[in-house]
Parts: sequence; structure tokens; C-alpha cells
Amino acid sequence: MFGVSRILAGIVVLSTLLFIMLRWFEYRQVYHPYRDWAETGHALGRPWEDLRLRASDGVELNAWFFAANTNSPRQHLAVVVCHGNGGNISHRLGLYEALLATGVAVLAFDYRGYGQSAGRASEEGTYLDAQAAHAWLRERGFAGSNIIAFGESLGGAVATELARRETVGGLVLQSTFTSVPDLGAELFPFLPVRWLATIRYDTHRKLAKVRVPLLILHSREDRLIPFHHAQQNLTAANEPKRLWEIAGDHNDALDADRSRFVAGLDTFLAELLTAP
Repeated sequence: MFGVSRILAGIVVLSTLLFIMLRWFEYRQVYHPYRDWAETGHALGRPWEDLRLRASDGVELNAWFFAANTNSPRQHLAVVVCHGNGGNISHRLGLYEALLATGVAVLAFDYRGYGQSAGRASEEGTYLDAQAAHAWLRERGFAGSNIIAFGESLGGAVATELARRETVGGLVLQSTFTSVPDLGAELFPFLPVRWLATIRYDTHRKLAKVRVPLLILHSREDRLIPFHHAQQNLTAANEPKRLWEIAGDHNDALDADRSRFVAGLDTFLAELLTAP
């Protein structure tokens, strides 16, 4: 009897260790936060604000705000940037510059656990963080219908959920997957990812419940998130929707063809302003 008890205890311990290792592996694949800034907003050579926001669960977040040019006909529009799973807001100055070139205001925020934001990243936590950024823009005077949710890679799933929870005027998904289990099954075909995954970020399923104009930016050269993810997301989405092909690998769209990238945004914004 004593030997059987030891065997059962060993099985429990090994199962617990295996579970912990799997959860650690999953988390490390999804989130790659950096704490240190690579630059500040000063690098863009224009006025900016370094902000502290508070999510509804009390977590303090860091964000940067860049106002639109005062002579821009789009200065009433603000883009809230939900960035990808790596780095922090300081690693995306080129993206902010491209967005600002279209004449809109830009609010970039760091998820909890990233940059100078407190806490630890989680799926629901990132959703709350995006809502805190949206709330700040509303307090700043932007109407919900004049806020554009922009999501880069993993941030596309966050932006999609933001469009479900709050009023936004449009949704932009750059290089975004259909879901974490879908992508994980492609990257790790030897693992039962769909069965084990607890982090979902199911963009594909949620798009059917979002009814705002949608722009999908994706490159056929993307080796991390293949182009078929964009095609499947487009199929799942409601009208009006547009798929705009950009160039370069997953993290190289602006370096590969910045003008193509900005043209897609310009076209989308022009359609928003002329839509009934």
C-alpha cells in the first residue's frame, strides 16, 4: 500500500510540474515584454505627452499621445494603437510617424507588464488596458465614433475586442492572426495546441460580432503569420471591409514599402469620412 501511495504521489507531482511547464511555455510564446525604453516620443520631433492611465481593475498604465497637426482636416480622428506582443511603445516610432502622416492623432499605450506599465500581461488584462486607452481619448474630447482601433499582430485581437466592447469608428488589423490556437498549431504541429491552449485571442470568431468599417493590412511575404490568416479574417468580417496588401516580412512593412502602407490607411480614412 505504501508503494502505491508513493507512485500516486509521484504521478500527481509530475502532472503538476508538466501543467506548470505547459502554462509557462504558452505564456512565453504569447508575451515578450520589454521594460526599458529604446527611445522617447521626442524622437519624432513634435509635441507629445507621456501619460499615466488606470485600467478598471486599478492597474496603472503608461501611454504616449501625439496630437494631430492643427491644420489637418482629420484632427478630430484619433487612432489608439494596440501593439504587438514584443517590445513596448518605444519600439514603434515609425508606425506612429506613418499614422500621424495621415493627419490623425495617435495614442499608443503599453499593456500591463510592458514598458513602464505595472502588472503582468494576460488576455483579459490587455482588453482592459485597451479600454482604459479608449476612455482617456473620450475624456480628451474625442467622440467614440471618431476613435479608430488599430491593432498590430497580437494587438489586432486586442483591437477587435475593443471594437466589441466600446464604440469606435473603424478597425484596422495589421498582420493579425485568426486566433492563438490556430497560429500555434501551425508553428508547433507536433503539440496538441488546440487542446492545451488557454490563451485564445480569437480574432476570427469575434469579427462576426463587430459592425464597423474594417481595414486589414497584410503581406504575402509574412513568414510568421501567413497571408491566409488575413483572408480568413476578411471572410469572417462584416461589410464594409477591405484587404490591403502591404510588403515585407512580419515586422518589416514600413521598411519594405512605407508609401504602400500609408496609402492603405489614407484610403481607409477617406472612405470613413465620405461614408453616410
